[in-house]
Amino acid sequence: MLATLRHVWPQIHNYDTGDHRGWTVPKCVAVQAPPLPMRSQELKNSTPVEEIKKLRLITAIKTPYLPDGRFDLEAYDKLIISQIESRVEGVIVGGTTGEGHLMSWDEHIMLIAHTVNFFGEEIKVIGNTGSNSTREAIHATEQGFAVGMHASLQINPYYGKTSIDGMAVHFRNVMSMGPCVIYNVPARTGQDIPPRVIEQFSSWENLAGVKECAGNDRIASYTRSGIVVWSGNDDQCHDARWDCGANGVISVVSNLIPGLMYDLIYNGRDQELNQKLLPLIAWLFSEPNPIGLNTALAQLGMIKPVFRLPYIPLDIEKRKQFVQIVSDIGREHFIGNQEVRVLDDDEFLLLGRY
Repeated sequence: MLATLRHVWPQIHNYDTGDHRGWTVPKCVAVQAPPLPMRSQELKNSTPVEEIKKLRLITAIKTPYLPDGRFDLEAYDKLIISQIESRVEGVIVGGTTGEGHLMSWDEHIMLIAHTVNFFGEEIKVIGNTGSNSTREAIHATEQGFAVGMHASLQINPYYGKTSIDGMAVHFRNVMSMGPCVIYNVPARTGQDIPPRVIEQFSSWENLAGVKECAGNDRIASYTRSGIVVWSGNDDQCHDARWDCGANGVISVVSNLIPGLMYDLIYNGRDQELNQKLLPLIAWLFSEPNPIGLNTALAQLGMIKPVFRLPYIPLDIEKRKQFVQIVSDIGREHFIGNQEVRVLDDDEFLLLGRY
Protein backbone atom coordinates (compact mmCIF):
# COMPACT_ATOMS: atom_id res chain seq x y z
CA MET A 1 0.00 0.00 0.00
CA LEU A 2 1.35 3.39 -0.92
CA ALA A 3 0.70 5.74 1.95
CA THR A 4 3.04 8.69 1.55
CA LEU A 5 4.39 10.67 -1.36
CA ARG A 6 7.37 12.79 -0.45
CA HIS A 7 8.91 15.30 -2.86
CA VAL A 8 12.64 15.11 -3.31
CA TRP A 9 14.75 17.85 -4.88
CA PRO A 10 18.30 16.50 -5.28
CA GLN A 11 21.15 18.77 -6.33
CA ILE A 12 22.46 18.01 -9.81
CA HIS A 13 26.09 18.69 -10.71
CA ASN A 14 26.78 18.51 -14.45
CA TYR A 15 25.44 14.98 -14.81
CA ASP A 16 25.64 14.95 -18.60
CA THR A 17 28.41 12.58 -19.63
CA GLY A 18 28.53 9.06 -21.01
CA ASP A 19 25.31 7.08 -21.49
CA HIS A 20 23.48 9.16 -18.88
CA ARG A 21 23.03 12.26 -21.09
CA GLY A 22 19.44 13.42 -20.87
CA TRP A 23 18.69 11.58 -17.60
CA THR A 24 15.64 13.07 -15.85
CA VAL A 25 15.55 13.54 -12.10
CA PRO A 26 12.41 11.93 -10.55
CA LYS A 27 10.17 14.49 -8.86
CA CYS A 28 8.92 12.22 -6.09
CA VAL A 29 9.52 8.84 -4.47
CA ALA A 30 6.99 6.39 -3.05
CA VAL A 31 7.46 5.52 0.62
CA GLN A 32 5.73 2.44 1.97
CA ALA A 33 3.72 2.94 5.14
CA PRO A 34 4.64 0.93 8.23
CA PRO A 35 2.38 -2.07 8.95
CA LEU A 36 -0.64 -1.25 11.05
CA PRO A 37 -1.79 -3.36 14.01
CA MET A 38 -4.70 -5.64 13.17
CA ARG A 39 -8.16 -4.60 14.25
CA SER A 40 -10.48 -7.06 15.94
CA GLN A 41 -12.88 -7.08 13.00
CA GLU A 42 -10.05 -8.32 10.74
CA LEU A 43 -9.68 -11.54 12.71
CA LYS A 44 -11.52 -14.59 11.45
CA ASN A 45 -11.69 -16.02 14.96
CA SER A 46 -11.44 -14.06 18.17
CA THR A 47 -10.41 -16.57 20.80
CA PRO A 48 -10.31 -15.56 24.46
CA VAL A 49 -6.88 -16.24 25.88
CA GLU A 50 -8.53 -18.12 28.75
CA GLU A 51 -9.64 -20.81 26.30
CA ILE A 52 -6.01 -21.45 25.35
CA LYS A 53 -4.95 -21.51 28.99
CA LYS A 54 -7.41 -24.36 29.66
CA LEU A 55 -5.76 -26.72 27.16
CA ARG A 56 -3.84 -29.63 28.65
CA LEU A 57 -2.93 -31.96 25.77
CA ILE A 58 -1.62 -30.30 22.61
CA THR A 59 0.04 -32.23 19.79
CA ALA A 60 2.83 -30.78 17.66
CA ILE A 61 1.35 -32.31 14.52
CA LYS A 62 3.37 -33.91 11.72
CA THR A 63 3.14 -32.60 8.14
CA PRO A 64 3.07 -35.49 5.61
CA TYR A 65 4.15 -35.23 1.98
CA LEU A 66 3.31 -36.60 -1.46
CA PRO A 67 6.08 -38.04 -3.66
CA ASP A 68 6.43 -34.70 -5.44
CA GLY A 69 6.99 -32.93 -2.11
CA ARG A 70 3.62 -31.21 -1.84
CA PHE A 71 1.57 -31.59 1.33
CA ASP A 72 -0.41 -34.83 1.53
CA LEU A 73 -3.57 -33.23 2.88
CA GLU A 74 -5.53 -36.49 2.86
CA ALA A 75 -2.96 -38.07 5.20
CA TYR A 76 -2.75 -34.86 7.22
CA ASP A 77 -6.50 -34.84 7.77
CA LYS A 78 -6.39 -38.43 9.00
CA LEU A 79 -3.70 -37.47 11.51
CA ILE A 80 -5.81 -34.59 12.79
CA ILE A 81 -8.91 -36.80 13.03
CA SER A 82 -6.96 -39.35 15.06
CA GLN A 83 -6.09 -36.56 17.50
CA ILE A 84 -9.67 -35.33 17.79
CA GLU A 85 -10.98 -38.86 18.33
CA SER A 86 -8.52 -39.31 21.21
CA ARG A 87 -9.65 -36.04 22.87
CA VAL A 88 -6.52 -34.04 22.12
CA GLU A 89 -7.48 -30.40 22.57
CA GLY A 90 -5.04 -28.51 20.39
CA VAL A 91 -2.47 -28.85 17.61
CA ILE A 92 0.65 -26.89 16.78
CA VAL A 93 0.71 -26.42 13.01
CA GLY A 94 4.04 -25.93 11.25
CA GLY A 95 6.19 -26.25 14.35
CA THR A 96 9.53 -28.03 14.48
CA THR A 97 7.73 -31.38 14.41
CA GLY A 98 5.60 -30.16 11.50
CA GLU A 99 8.73 -28.93 9.69
CA GLY A 100 7.61 -25.33 9.39
CA HIS A 101 11.24 -24.38 8.79
CA LEU A 102 11.14 -26.40 5.55
CA MET A 103 8.04 -24.59 4.27
CA SER A 104 7.58 -21.39 2.38
CA TRP A 105 5.43 -18.88 4.25
CA ASP A 106 2.70 -19.41 1.63
CA GLU A 107 2.67 -23.13 2.42
CA HIS A 108 2.75 -22.40 6.12
CA ILE A 109 -0.24 -20.05 6.16
CA MET A 110 -2.16 -22.29 3.77
CA LEU A 111 -1.77 -25.25 6.15
CA ILE A 112 -2.94 -23.16 9.10
CA ALA A 113 -5.96 -22.02 7.08
CA HIS A 114 -6.75 -25.57 5.97
CA THR A 115 -6.61 -26.84 9.55
CA VAL A 116 -8.87 -24.06 10.80
CA ASN A 117 -11.39 -24.43 7.98
CA PHE A 118 -11.79 -28.19 8.38
CA PHE A 119 -11.20 -28.73 12.10
CA GLY A 120 -11.23 -25.37 13.86
CA GLU A 121 -14.53 -26.02 15.61
CA GLU A 122 -13.30 -29.32 17.06
CA ILE A 123 -9.72 -28.56 18.06
CA LYS A 124 -7.71 -25.43 18.83
CA VAL A 125 -5.26 -24.48 16.09
CA ILE A 126 -2.02 -22.87 17.28
CA GLY A 127 0.05 -21.67 14.35
CA ASN A 128 3.81 -21.55 14.63
CA THR A 129 4.28 -18.08 13.16
CA GLY A 130 7.44 -17.21 15.05
CA SER A 131 10.70 -16.32 13.36
CA ASN A 132 14.15 -15.01 14.17
CA SER A 133 13.17 -11.99 12.08
CA THR A 134 10.73 -9.76 13.97
CA ARG A 135 9.40 -8.42 10.69
CA GLU A 136 8.62 -11.93 9.41
CA ALA A 137 7.08 -12.97 12.73
CA ILE A 138 4.77 -9.94 12.73
CA HIS A 139 3.67 -10.51 9.14
CA ALA A 140 3.15 -14.27 9.53
CA THR A 141 1.26 -13.81 12.80
CA GLU A 142 -1.03 -11.24 11.20
CA GLN A 143 -1.71 -13.66 8.36
CA GLY A 144 -2.25 -16.57 10.73
CA PHE A 145 -4.86 -14.74 12.76
CA ALA A 146 -6.46 -13.43 9.56
CA VAL A 147 -7.07 -17.02 8.39
CA GLY A 148 -8.46 -18.01 11.76
CA MET A 149 -5.82 -19.58 13.99
CA HIS A 150 -6.75 -19.50 17.66
CA ALA A 151 -3.27 -18.67 19.00
CA SER A 152 0.31 -18.23 17.84
CA LEU A 153 3.48 -19.99 18.94
CA GLN A 154 6.41 -17.60 19.23
CA ILE A 155 10.06 -18.57 19.57
CA ASN A 156 12.93 -16.30 20.58
CA PRO A 157 15.26 -15.17 17.78
CA TYR A 158 17.68 -18.02 17.02
CA TYR A 159 21.02 -18.20 15.18
CA GLY A 160 21.28 -14.43 14.77
CA LYS A 161 20.69 -14.05 18.49
CA THR A 162 19.85 -10.75 20.10
CA SER A 163 20.36 -9.40 23.61
CA ILE A 164 17.98 -10.31 26.44
CA ASP A 165 16.43 -6.85 26.21
CA GLY A 166 16.16 -7.25 22.44
CA MET A 167 14.40 -10.56 22.97
CA ALA A 168 11.81 -8.85 25.15
CA VAL A 169 11.24 -6.16 22.53
CA HIS A 170 10.81 -8.88 19.88
CA PHE A 171 8.08 -10.59 21.91
CA ARG A 172 6.38 -7.28 22.63
CA ASN A 173 6.05 -6.69 18.89
CA VAL A 174 4.54 -10.09 18.07
CA MET A 175 2.16 -10.51 21.01
CA SER A 176 -0.27 -7.70 20.23
CA MET A 177 -2.47 -9.56 17.74
CA GLY A 178 -3.97 -12.38 19.79
CA PRO A 179 -3.32 -15.23 22.23
CA CYS A 180 0.32 -16.26 22.26
CA VAL A 181 2.36 -19.19 23.58
CA ILE A 182 6.04 -18.38 24.06
CA TYR A 183 8.32 -21.32 23.22
CA ASN A 184 11.61 -21.82 25.07
CA VAL A 185 13.85 -24.54 23.61
CA PRO A 186 17.49 -23.57 24.23
CA ALA A 187 18.82 -26.78 22.65
CA ARG A 188 17.53 -25.55 19.30
CA THR A 189 17.78 -21.76 19.56
CA GLY A 190 21.11 -21.63 21.37
CA GLN A 191 19.70 -19.09 23.82
CA ASP A 192 17.56 -19.55 26.92
CA ILE A 193 14.59 -17.27 27.53
CA PRO A 194 15.31 -16.30 31.14
CA PRO A 195 12.49 -16.05 33.69
CA ARG A 196 12.80 -12.27 33.89
CA VAL A 197 11.64 -12.02 30.26
CA ILE A 198 8.62 -14.26 30.83
CA GLU A 199 7.73 -12.56 34.11
CA GLN A 200 7.56 -9.10 32.53
CA PHE A 201 4.84 -10.41 30.19
CA SER A 202 2.96 -12.42 32.81
CA SER A 203 0.28 -9.74 33.14
CA TRP A 204 -0.12 -9.17 29.40
CA GLU A 205 -3.62 -10.10 28.29
CA ASN A 206 -2.42 -12.02 25.24
CA LEU A 207 0.09 -14.29 26.98
CA ALA A 208 -1.58 -17.70 27.17
CA GLY A 209 1.50 -19.38 28.62
CA VAL A 210 4.89 -20.90 27.94
CA LYS A 211 6.03 -24.10 26.26
CA GLU A 212 9.07 -24.81 28.42
CA CYS A 213 11.86 -27.24 27.52
CA ALA A 214 14.38 -26.09 30.15
CA GLY A 215 13.30 -28.62 32.75
CA ASN A 216 10.83 -29.16 35.53
CA ASP A 217 12.53 -26.87 38.05
CA ARG A 218 11.86 -23.96 35.69
CA ILE A 219 8.28 -25.15 35.21
CA ALA A 220 7.71 -25.31 38.97
CA SER A 221 9.02 -21.77 39.43
CA TYR A 222 6.58 -20.46 36.84
CA THR A 223 3.56 -22.28 38.19
CA ARG A 224 4.29 -20.92 41.67
CA SER A 225 4.04 -17.47 40.09
CA GLY A 226 0.73 -18.27 38.44
CA ILE A 227 2.12 -18.54 34.89
CA VAL A 228 0.56 -21.23 32.71
CA VAL A 229 3.18 -23.69 31.44
CA TRP A 230 3.15 -26.71 29.18
CA SER A 231 6.04 -29.14 29.31
CA GLY A 232 7.83 -29.38 25.98
CA ASN A 233 9.55 -32.64 26.92
CA ASP A 234 7.60 -35.88 26.57
CA ASP A 235 9.93 -37.75 28.90
CA GLN A 236 9.37 -35.20 31.70
CA CYS A 237 5.72 -34.31 31.19
CA HIS A 238 4.23 -36.77 33.71
CA ASP A 239 6.27 -35.35 36.57
CA ALA A 240 5.83 -31.81 35.24
CA ARG A 241 2.05 -32.26 35.32
CA TRP A 242 1.64 -34.05 38.65
CA ASP A 243 4.62 -32.79 40.67
CA CYS A 244 5.40 -29.35 39.26
CA GLY A 245 1.99 -27.92 38.42
CA ALA A 246 2.31 -27.84 34.64
CA ASN A 247 -0.92 -27.31 32.74
CA GLY A 248 -0.07 -30.25 30.51
CA VAL A 249 2.19 -31.01 27.57
CA ILE A 250 2.82 -29.94 24.01
CA SER A 251 3.73 -33.38 22.78
CA VAL A 252 5.45 -35.16 19.91
CA VAL A 253 4.72 -38.74 20.99
CA SER A 254 0.99 -37.99 21.06
CA ASN A 255 1.15 -38.11 17.25
CA LEU A 256 1.51 -41.87 17.74
CA ILE A 257 -0.35 -42.67 20.98
CA PRO A 258 -2.77 -39.80 21.65
CA GLY A 259 -5.06 -41.92 23.82
CA LEU A 260 -2.30 -43.00 26.19
CA MET A 261 -1.00 -39.45 26.43
CA TYR A 262 -4.51 -38.31 27.32
CA ASP A 263 -4.53 -40.86 30.14
CA LEU A 264 -1.10 -39.70 31.31
CA ILE A 265 -2.13 -36.05 31.47
CA TYR A 266 -5.72 -36.37 32.66
CA ASN A 267 -6.11 -39.49 34.76
CA GLY A 268 -3.84 -38.74 37.69
CA ARG A 269 -0.36 -39.83 38.67
CA ASP A 270 0.56 -43.09 36.91
CA GLN A 271 4.24 -43.96 37.06
CA GLU A 272 3.56 -47.42 35.67
CA LEU A 273 2.17 -45.96 32.44
CA ASN A 274 4.91 -43.32 32.36
CA GLN A 275 7.61 -45.98 32.62
CA LYS A 276 5.91 -48.02 29.92
CA LEU A 277 6.10 -45.11 27.49
CA LEU A 278 9.69 -44.03 28.18
CA PRO A 279 11.33 -46.56 25.79
CA LEU A 280 9.16 -45.27 22.94
CA ILE A 281 10.01 -41.67 23.81
CA ALA A 282 13.74 -42.47 24.01
CA TRP A 283 13.53 -44.17 20.61
CA LEU A 284 11.62 -41.22 19.15
CA PHE A 285 14.33 -38.76 20.17
CA SER A 286 17.36 -40.96 19.46
CA GLU A 287 17.99 -38.59 16.55
CA PRO A 288 16.79 -34.99 16.29
CA ASN A 289 13.03 -34.60 16.05
CA PRO A 290 11.15 -35.16 13.70
CA ILE A 291 13.32 -37.92 12.21
CA GLY A 292 11.98 -40.62 14.53
CA LEU A 293 8.36 -39.52 14.21
CA ASN A 294 8.53 -39.42 10.41
CA THR A 295 10.00 -42.92 10.39
CA ALA A 296 7.42 -44.27 12.85
CA LEU A 297 4.38 -42.86 11.03
CA ALA A 298 5.66 -44.33 7.75
CA GLN A 299 6.11 -47.73 9.41
CA LEU A 300 2.56 -47.53 10.78
CA GLY A 301 1.24 -46.83 7.27
CA MET A 302 -0.15 -43.43 8.27
CA ILE A 303 2.01 -41.39 5.88
CA LYS A 304 3.94 -42.03 2.71
CA PRO A 305 7.66 -42.65 3.37
CA VAL A 306 8.61 -39.27 1.89
CA PHE A 307 11.15 -37.03 3.61
CA ARG A 308 12.05 -33.45 2.81
CA LEU A 309 15.81 -33.19 3.19
CA PRO A 310 17.84 -32.72 5.28
CA TYR A 311 15.80 -35.29 7.24
CA ILE A 312 16.41 -38.96 6.50
CA PRO A 313 14.84 -42.03 8.13
CA LEU A 314 16.26 -43.85 11.11
CA ASP A 315 18.51 -46.78 10.22
CA ILE A 316 17.23 -50.32 9.69
CA GLU A 317 18.14 -51.49 13.21
CA LYS A 318 16.11 -48.69 14.77
CA ARG A 319 13.22 -49.46 12.45
CA LYS A 320 13.27 -53.03 13.74
CA GLN A 321 13.35 -51.72 17.31
CA PHE A 322 10.22 -49.70 16.63
CA VAL A 323 8.29 -52.80 15.61
CA GLN A 324 9.22 -54.42 18.94
CA ILE A 325 8.28 -51.28 20.89
CA VAL A 326 4.86 -51.24 19.23
CA SER A 327 4.40 -54.88 20.19
CA ASP A 328 5.42 -54.21 23.80
CA ILE A 329 2.98 -51.31 24.22
CA GLY A 330 0.24 -52.85 22.08
CA ARG A 331 -0.59 -52.03 18.47
CA GLU A 332 -4.12 -51.04 19.52
CA HIS A 333 -2.74 -47.99 21.36
CA PHE A 334 -1.14 -46.54 18.22
CA ILE A 335 -3.00 -44.59 15.55
CA GLY A 336 -4.10 -46.34 12.37
CA ASN A 337 -5.03 -49.94 11.77
CA GLN A 338 -2.36 -51.25 9.44
CA GLU A 339 0.24 -53.72 10.63
CA VAL A 340 3.50 -52.06 11.62
CA ARG A 341 6.27 -52.85 9.12
CA VAL A 342 10.04 -52.67 8.89
CA LEU A 343 10.48 -50.55 5.77
CA ASP A 344 13.49 -51.18 3.54
CA ASP A 345 15.87 -48.36 2.67
CA ASP A 346 14.68 -48.27 -0.95
CA GLU A 347 11.08 -47.63 0.13
CA PHE A 348 11.93 -44.15 1.37
CA LEU A 349 11.94 -41.15 -0.93
CA LEU A 350 14.26 -38.27 -0.01
CA LEU A 351 13.54 -34.91 -1.63
CA GLY A 352 16.02 -32.10 -2.02
CA ARG A 353 13.86 -30.21 -4.51
CA TYR A 354 10.11 -29.89 -4.13
